Amino acid sequence: MNAIIVSAVWGVIMMFCSFLVKNRGSYRHIAAFGLLTLLVANILNVKGILLFDIDDHNMLHFSNFGLYFNSIAIFSTLVYVLLTGKEMEKYGKYAAEYFTLIFFVLCGVSVLSAYNNMLMLFIGIEILSIPLYILTGSDKKNLKSNEAALKYFLMGAFSTGLMLMGIALMYGGTGSFQLEIVRAAGKANGTVLSFLEVTGLLFLFVSMAFKVSAAPFHFWTPDVYDGAPTVFTSFMATVVKAAGFIAFIKLCEVRMVETGLDIDKTFGVNWQLLFAILIIATLLVGNITAVFQQSVKRMLAYSSIAQAGFMLFALFSLNDLAKEGILVYSVAYSLATIGIFAVLVKMKDFTFEGFNGLAKKQPVLAAACTIFLLSLAGIPLTAGFFAKYYMLASVIKTGSYTWLVIIAVLFAAVSVYYYFRVIQAMYFKDGEASTEEITPSFKTGLVLLSALIILVGVMPSLVLNYFYF
Repeated sequence: MNAIIVSAVWGVIMMFCSFLVKNRGSYRHIAAFGLLTLLVANILNVKGILLFDIDDHNMLHFSNFGLYFNSIAIFSTLVYVLLTGKEMEKYGKYAAEYFTLIFFVLCGVSVLSAYNNMLMLFIGIEILSIPLYILTGSDKKNLKSNEAALKYFLMGAFSTGLMLMGIALMYGGTGSFQLEIVRAAGKANGTVLSFLEVTGLLFLFVSMAFKVSAAPFHFWTPDVYDGAPTVFTSFMATVVKAAGFIAFIKLCEVRMVETGLDIDKTFGVNWQLLFAILIIATLLVGNITAVFQQSVKRMLAYSSIAQAGFMLFALFSLNDLAKEGILVYSVAYSLATIGIFAVLVKMKDFTFEGFNGLAKKQPVLAAACTIFLLSLAGIPLTAGFFAKYYMLASVIKTGSYTWLVIIAVLFAAVSVYYYFRVIQAMYFKDGEASTEEITPSFKTGLVLLSALIILVGVMPSLVLNYFYF
């Protein structure tokens, strides 16, 4: 509850700062202080200290898993603001309002990590999504930004309609919006539920697959990520996507009915086969299409779809390793993607040729960018390696569909190709990579972020120790 209230309140504070604080450069510092405050408030919640004692009528449940993810999301946003917050000032005169929207998104993230009622799922998704529509279209003079915002809004509205239909059908089948009552209905009826419940779950499944960019519901992602201002694409592709998976996991736990060892066909639907098909399709579309891109930004957009394919393993397995893995993956993927987009924001040319010779002109940027790309590829000694390891290990632990691991490893090898295209351009091709002014503080931030990614890659227990504390 602390994170929900503090993020909403600080969002309002940032609104007042837009006309009370005349120095535009102060906005990001105020936002960074607010994020630190939000992180402390969330940690206090973990310790059982509630700053706000509000009766939520059992519509929210604050578990260690959800609270820990909140800490990851808030910390990642803090890194994002410190690295790229200054770039937001370039998109119009509403820099303070952009930070306001980011705090409102974090409010939605906190709701999604704690919802215990399907109505709160809907509210959390809307609190998360509506600010993103605005941020996507914030570059008003750019036609691609306007088009991306309109496409995102229309597709988002359509998927929300599917979600509401699914919730309505689930209510018609169980008589309640509470998740525990839906689970109890499944236990009472064994492995087969009514047509309304199964259809409702399928509608919810499609809606959430859209939110996390899983194929074949990914078609909006490349255009929206490519058209949105680069500084906001970074936030959308990391914290927001990870929050969607946390909400998806809580929803998928509804299908975990105690029916002995056979949980593959819960509610009369072979959910594991359904997720296996979804994983293969997502990995195929994301990786293969990324190979043929000529823009690094668009390649990263398709790469985010491929990364979603790996994160789907947590939904496939739904065991302890899967939950640990999605937390490690959230850290590794968010930090590496924020880092690579921070470098991309400084580049004047987003094509692969625009990175030619970057190592000679800006060796610190090139080295940091290499570490970020290696982490996204899952190379050992980076955080991304253990993130992928946990995902694959969770599948092996289930004892079924282990052939999925082989397919995932093959697609991971494909991803190495397009990530290494950027590294090749930076170090092995001649050119004059053109960048904006690079400040010493920006370089220091990249170095610290790179060191953190390597530290997590060497000692992933640092991430998980807090979870079990």
